[in-house]
Amino acid sequence: MRTNAPTFALWLIAVILGALGILSALVPIAGVSIYAFWLVVIGFVILAISTVVKGL
Repeated sequence: MRTNAPTFALWLIAVILGALGILSALVPIAGVSIYAFWLVVIGFVILAISTVVKGL
């Protein structure tokens, strides 16, 4: 399987979601902290898919 570099926009979205998930796990953020794990998972999935699919 050949991998590609993700576009800057998708990379930035994945990093923001991951950072928000990690931050909300450490510091309580109203309405976000209950989804901390899922934010990190979604960020990772976006990053993984964008490296496999060409043109994203």
